[in-house]
Amino acid sequence: MANDMSSSDNQLVLSPFFEKLNDLQLSRRALPTLPEEGTIAQARKTLPKFLEAEGHDGWDEHLTSDIAPALNAASLSPNYYGFVTGGCTIPALFGDMLASVYDQNVQVHLPNQTIATDVEACALNMLLDLFRLDRDVWGQSSTFTTGATASNVLGLAMGREWVLGRKAEKRGKDLLSVAEHGIHEVMADIGLRKFQIVSTWPHSSIAKAASVIGMGRANLRSVQGTMEPGGFTMRIDFNRFEAEAQADNVATILVISAGEVNTGRFATYGLEDMKRLRAICDRYGIWIHVDGAFGLFGRLLSDEAEFGEIIRGCQGLELADSITGDGHKLLNVPYDCGFYFCRHKGIAEEVFRNGNAAYLTSAASEDTIPSPLNIGIENSRRFRALPVYATLLAYGRGGYLDMLQRQIRLARKVVADLWDSEVYHVLSDATSKTEALERTFMVVLFSAKDDNLNADLVRGINATRKIYVSGTSWQGRSAARIAIANWNVDVDKDHKIIQSVLNEVAER
Repeated sequence: MANDMSSSDNQLVLSPFFEKLNDLQLSRRALPTLPEEGTIAQARKTLPKFLEAEGHDGWDEHLTSDIAPALNAASLSPNYYGFVTGGCTIPALFGDMLASVYDQNVQVHLPNQTIATDVEACALNMLLDLFRLDRDVWGQSSTFTTGATASNVLGLAMGREWVLGRKAEKRGKDLLSVAEHGIHEVMADIGLRKFQIVSTWPHSSIAKAASVIGMGRANLRSVQGTMEPGGFTMRIDFNRFEAEAQADNVATILVISAGEVNTGRFATYGLEDMKRLRAICDRYGIWIHVDGAFGLFGRLLSDEAEFGEIIRGCQGLELADSITGDGHKLLNVPYDCGFYFCRHKGIAEEVFRNGNAAYLTSAASEDTIPSPLNIGIENSRRFRALPVYATLLAYGRGGYLDMLQRQIRLARKVVADLWDSEVYHVLSDATSKTEALERTFMVVLFSAKDDNLNADLVRGINATRKIYVSGTSWQGRSAARIAIANWNVDVDKDHKIIQSVLNEVAER
């Protein structure tokens, strides 16, 4: 029986899984692979209707022969341009395997029992180096999360605590902690009627975070610049923002989109924009949170003239109070992995610390590494730092800079084709091809000029089984989105594949 297997038997039956991983991951797939027709339906029939009393002898064969073929392997391909899933580098895959084998619960810093929290702290510092953020400023309240959504929850929760503290000081009140007394009691004590989040074009996870921490989705307010005829702008309207900042009896958090989900565009344009925002926020006690899940990697770029627009979009992000990043996007590590950076030491412990649980106390309180469960949402935490550590160790800053440059250059080649096309629109606020190319990060948003073709555009592209794109909408009309994120991008080869698919779909 399966439940009587010895440890040596366990090692033997794992070999088919590692062989399949080698087949799927270690070779560069030319095409994004979806399950063959009927495979998912067939696999569903093999799922047990109830838990058996005895273990199943054929569990390994069931997983490899029934379940695995019905999984979507498209994201392993460099031609998967769907939900900004970059695949998984080989070092990250190896690190993820070790994380599973050793099954560390990285919640408490136990320096005499495991090096796990030391590795996590080191990986976070390596990320700060990657993004040109000062370790001394950002290191103490940084942590790994399940993804950008959890990181945005952290940013808004800590911002809520900080903003209400500034409001209390301004009114000469002793601060009641939201973490202790709740948002309603604290706001009533200070004399505030509302808490709002202002942004340009926030990701949906910001609204979700607002709901989770008690601010409410309806309290998101736009400070986006005026829409241009036939186009759009992601830029912050400073006049609109300052008007919101001055609102009486209202507490405010500003969320800056660094790399908007549909377009990859940035809400600020250069260091002077961020300095101006910082001055306004300091004047009115406003927390600045940056959602950099898509765009934070633009900070790898430094002085390359061809990427000037992106470099300016990322300038000054170090002036924010907190920053969200996503590892399972452009870092190309497995789901789930996000990270969160904060410059204010102590707020995380106020909001997230565990109380009255002696067994959750670090064995070395004098150590500089905080127990992760006291600065984030989770108590039970997977060792998701290990794949990050492994891939950063293997590639370094230069390796990730090369990946990003290839991703941007491929996106721009696609934009150049679409701009000249008689069939497709590039959805951009640019007024010239040169401007459109300069503003392209790693996302291409486009539609077909013909309504009938556009209605079936995404399905038609994905039906070729040569590339995979995601569908979206823009200004009330359906659109297609190519998000280039895979570490294995080949600019010339992949450009030809995309070009051939779009031509094929246009000729149908």
